[in-house]
Amino acid sequence: MSTILILTNSSGGLYDFRNELLVRLLKDHKVIISLPDTTKVRELEEEGCEIITTPINRRGVDPKEDLKLFWEYRRLLRQIKPDLVITYTIKPNIYGGFACRVLRIPYIGTITGLGGAFDRKGLFLKMIIVMYRMGLKKAECVFFQNTENMGIFKGYHIEGKKGRLVNGSGVNLARHCYEEYPEEGKTIFLFVGRVMKERGILEYLEASVRLHREDVEFAILGYCDENYQDLLNEYEEKGIISQWGFHTEVHPFLTKASAVVVASFHEGMSNALIEAAATGRPVIASNISGCQEAFEEGKTGFGFTPGNADDLIRAMENFLELSREKQAAMGEAARKKMEREFDRNLVIDAYMDEINKIV
Repeated sequence: MSTILILTNSSGGLYDFRNELLVRLLKDHKVIISLPDTTKVRELEEEGCEIITTPINRRGVDPKEDLKLFWEYRRLLRQIKPDLVITYTIKPNIYGGFACRVLRIPYIGTITGLGGAFDRKGLFLKMIIVMYRMGLKKAECVFFQNTENMGIFKGYHIEGKKGRLVNGSGVNLARHCYEEYPEEGKTIFLFVGRVMKERGILEYLEASVRLHREDVEFAILGYCDENYQDLLNEYEEKGIISQWGFHTEVHPFLTKASAVVVASFHEGMSNALIEAAATGRPVIASNISGCQEAFEEGKTGFGFTPGNADDLIRAMENFLELSREKQAAMGEAARKKMEREFDRNLVIDAYMDEINKIV
């Protein structure tokens, strides 16, 4: 039996978006996962995965911390001697990938998005490029979730032995089953994602103020990842927004929404969008790679320019002008698009194709 080691920065993200791949792997392989938290560890262990806790500062840029992470990955690899390593997210891709390269262990990387790293200029950008090159150069395959990210990496000569494009993590169509559209009540715009500037929270809050009226609700689903909690509390006290909190199971909340809003500046592939669409909900989405692939303008949702509150408001107003029947029809079209293009099984098949070539 082969041993596969997975390096990631979140048990919740791994379980919610990639668990079907783990289940497939567990049929024929021993699966060990290195991650920093305990959110979904119990569920992963119950399925048969072995868990190793490895602290990661997800957003920090302390060289000492990152060097320590590299040495920890190197130690793990020497101890476990895996037949294959699969890495997700920036730091596992870079430091885990480089550790695999040094020890000549086959590995597969996944670019789940660029964040703001490639918007930087000067020395920081050069450093990121060099680090990615070091981490991914010997990867058997690097998976990308949208063509823009793939093109940016190619332009900077950040390449493994092979690159492959998939539609994000796909969506579990059974777990996010189609739900009938709400027949009456308020129009509910639901912001889904971490509450931070790069997720477009400021534009969403401005829209909530300017479009505030009795028959429209502006809800937020996600945890506060930056210092906006006092502002959110103030807006909620004024009746402008409602905070639905952070929940590991989002489907029941998607069903309550009239439209789901994703206002991100960057995405690999927006899981929030494809889960909302699979549930049968129209979307209001940033016109960026990682979002544009997940909706069709005027048919399953409306796009807008990220960082532009006026354009977000325009898209919301376009949606509000539709009858309830047309809104529901948008949701039905969104579900059909997910069935055609974003079934998670298609993504798993692509990974298994590459994995089976190695082990």
